[in-house]
Amino acid sequence: MSAISCRNLCKTFRQGEEVITGLDHVNLDIEGGSFVCLSGPSGSGKTTLLNAMGGLDTPDEGEITVGEYRVDRLSKGELADMRLRSIGFVFQSYNLIPVLSARENVEFVMQVQGLPAPERRSRAEQVLAEVGLSGLEERLPGDMSGGQQQRVAVARAIANQPALVLADEPTANLDTRTAAQLMDLFVTLNRERGITFVIATHDVRVMGYARRLVSMRDGLIVADEQQESHSMEV
Repeated sequence: MSAISCRNLCKTFRQGEEVITGLDHVNLDIEGGSFVCLSGPSGSGKTTLLNAMGGLDTPDEGEITVGEYRVDRLSKGELADMRLRSIGFVFQSYNLIPVLSARENVEFVMQVQGLPAPERRSRAEQVLAEVGLSGLEERLPGDMSGGQQQRVAVARAIANQPALVLADEPTANLDTRTAAQLMDLFVTLNRERGITFVIATHDVRVMGYARRLVSMRDGLIVADEQQESHSMEV
């Protein structure tokens, strides 16, 4: 059974008088446990597709199924519930709350879900240790390096034990060594937890980690290839 199924997805945007095609009749199936990169230049449609998968954007036409959810049919409240329960998000800008500590940032999503405070704290400390941030639980984002902040974002993404993680240009603000450490962490989480990863990137170093590379241009999938994954050279 596919973790993600996209059927005939279309999406356009208006910029003044110009109509820009984000997705042009896209069809894609991604199996559970996959490690997939969506590649392509800016404007190719990879982020639009990623956002559609995560229910962050609504296609004009087509169907999206993520696990048991028909995403394109859900209300705003149902979409929010699906994202909380089933999907972890990692963004290039980290999206951490600056006045909250690393632990509190990770706890925040669980707090929205209504988990008791002791369970939130225990799980937050566990996932922060898993991403290599033991001892930094009470540090504020502004006192952390870019790589450390992105690891907090990853810990937040996996705290609810999602089946799927969607990452949009997660290495864009990281140097090569830190980017390699982050991608190695993704591979470990994929292998040990069975989490499905879908990563939108134009970074060829990141593409090398994928076991499947889906290339996009002008809202179209122009190539879809299996490949041998390899780590980044630092």
